[in-house]
Amino acid sequence: MNTINLISVYNTPLIGIFFNFLRNEITMTFVSRVLQHAAFFIAVAVTSTTLHAQTLSPEQARIVVGPFYQALTAESGRDASALVLQATSAEWVSCGGNDNCAPRERVAQGIAGLVKAVPDLKWEIKEVVVAGNRVIVRGEATGTPAGVLRGVPHGGKSMKFMSIDIHTIKDGKMTHSYHVEDWAGGLAQLAVK
Repeated sequence: MNTINLISVYNTPLIGIFFNFLRNEITMTFVSRVLQHAAFFIAVAVTSTTLHAQTLSPEQARIVVGPFYQALTAESGRDASALVLQATSAEWVSCGGNDNCAPRERVAQGIAGLVKAVPDLKWEIKEVVVAGNRVIVRGEATGTPAGVLRGVPHGGKSMKFMSIDIHTIKDGKMTHSYHVEDWAGGLAQLAVK
């Protein structure tokens, strides 16, 4: 008899509505939580995969971009063009302005010419900052031109100036670079009487 009374209580419309609400609330809460957790784990997985694939430590970044800066440092017997090709991908471009970009073969030739014009050129990496797949390098160039450099006559003086480069890295190679150098400051040092 107690069972029949209990069943009859559960069959009342108010209790049925309450249990349906409770069942729906539990189901919706459960589904909502499952979806929230799934979204969180997917976001973590995607982020960690992206970061793992693209983020380098500053030390790793120095290894990747190092050959490029070695190319910018004059040394007897060093093949500047080969070092540029080693550090860059086939599609790499170097941009001295937003719309002023050159392919790697032309840049490699230009660097080889610069190293001949400034036989003691040294381009030193002073600081490396990594942001995702970007490597930002604060560099310093020093050297004494052997003759006229960018229209400034040879006077035996040395120059020292800063550069900022932003390199995009993919698969261990530079694929795109933006660069700014204080050539005006460096050339002004050569012209000082």
